[in-house]
Amino acid sequence: MIVPKRSNMVDVIENVIVSLYAKVMSNRDIEEQIREVYDFEVSTSTISRITDKVSGDIVAWQNRPLEPVYLIVWMDGIVFKVRESSKVNNKTVYIAVGLRRDGKKEVMGLWLGKNESAAF
Repeated sequence: MIVPKRSNMVDVIENVIVSLYAKVMSNRDIEEQIREVYDFEVSTSTISRITDKVSGDIVAWQNRPLEPVYLIVWMDGIVFKVRESSKVNNKTVYIAVGLRRDGKKEVMGLWLGKNESAAF
């Protein structure tokens, strides 16, 4: 694993863990992925401590107030392969992006669906 300048191994591993957590991987799956890809051992309790740090930020972002009006709203979905109970399933993450009056785009929300044709 290459560690960028002015960074340390802890920062790099934390970023990898948060990235894998954002892809809806379980703590055990994250532990296994880091072991296989980086040949590095991280306990599930350490992974839990790291993901708990960002959980508060996630909840705050989910509960933030949205603009009263968006000029345009785009919706799309991204399909991910997720391993569940030794089986690989497709999961779709839906995203809504709105164009604010000041011209900036804002992610309005993300939703997890079971497949690409899920209804909300």
